[in-house]
Amino acid sequence: MKDVLIAAMAGLLASILCTPVVIKYFRRYGLGQEIRDDGPESHLAKRGTPTMGGVVIIVATLAGYSAAHLFMLGDPKQSPTASGMLILYLMTGLGLVGFVDDFTKIRRQRSLGLNKTAKLVGQLVVGISFAYLALRFRNGSDLTPVSTHLSFVRDIGEINFFTVGFLIFAYLFISGFSNATNFTDGLDGLLAGSAVMVFGVYVVISFYEFRNTCGSTTGAGCYQVRDPLDIALIAAAAAGACAGFLWWNAHPAMIMMGDTGSLAIGGLVSAIAMMTKTELLLIVLGGLWAVQMLSVVLQIGSFRLFHRRVVRMAPVHHHFELGGWSETTVLIRFWIVSGFGAALGLGLFYAEFLSHGPPG
Repeated sequence: MKDVLIAAMAGLLASILCTPVVIKYFRRYGLGQEIRDDGPESHLAKRGTPTMGGVVIIVATLAGYSAAHLFMLGDPKQSPTASGMLILYLMTGLGLVGFVDDFTKIRRQRSLGLNKTAKLVGQLVVGISFAYLALRFRNGSDLTPVSTHLSFVRDIGEINFFTVGFLIFAYLFISGFSNATNFTDGLDGLLAGSAVMVFGVYVVISFYEFRNTCGSTTGAGCYQVRDPLDIALIAAAAAGACAGFLWWNAHPAMIMMGDTGSLAIGGLVSAIAMMTKTELLLIVLGGLWAVQMLSVVLQIGSFRLFHRRVVRMAPVHHHFELGGWSETTVLIRFWIVSGFGAALGLGLFYAEFLSHGPPG
């Protein structure tokens, strides 16, 4: 458990101490956020706020994970794993796609960066390569980092995508949640705060799977997860990194994470969900993100089919702002919603474990 705490603290300290340095650097070189003109008027004052702060979250997560493994140095059983490396690959790869998108916005001085095709191609390349590699690297118990089965709190045996189907599913799952977190990053601190809650729950889930692992054999109340402890380290480091960044990103934000951070967080949580075999559970844990994504899909579909809007403006947090709620009011209430989702998801996970009785 000490190594998990070290990962969290190292991620927190790296993020909270490095962010002001990045803010100063980005201000010096004019790397500021562009704001969409059709949004709430209160957001226009944010134009020029340093962006691409997601770089800090990525670096701090890597630092937290590395610090934990340095602490465990000398124990060959606790060296970095294939699962850990693949999670970090997906996080960094999607973060790079977001970085290019953010840089394009700054260079062209507009709120739109990469076009939809370019962004989807970037997500496709990173997502498919991750999924393909995650089906490799069998360990001594014949487990791969992910399986081709759909999962809720463990694999659902009756639903098997097989290799090709899983690659398609993984791409849709990763791109769906990375876009959902991208849509959520529209208010100061909204995504960072909700991500702390979700990653915090995944620390508990993955550590619980580590304490109740059953390797290649099935058993009541145990889990077939390849590297649960390493996953817990990454989740802890990410929770600390997001918490440290939130210190500077809370309203009024001194820096924004940009697509660099939002896509990285979406990729990170998607990879953790697939490797802990909690894919459908993530819809509950990240319920706020799912609602944000749904509001955009419904808005686009309704406007194209019926020429009517479902909400005043999508994502749905802008609907409430245009309805007269202050940004802080929307933020706090959406954090509460996120907390409910995280608590409910953790409760569902533990309730399913109790339904099997003690392992044995």
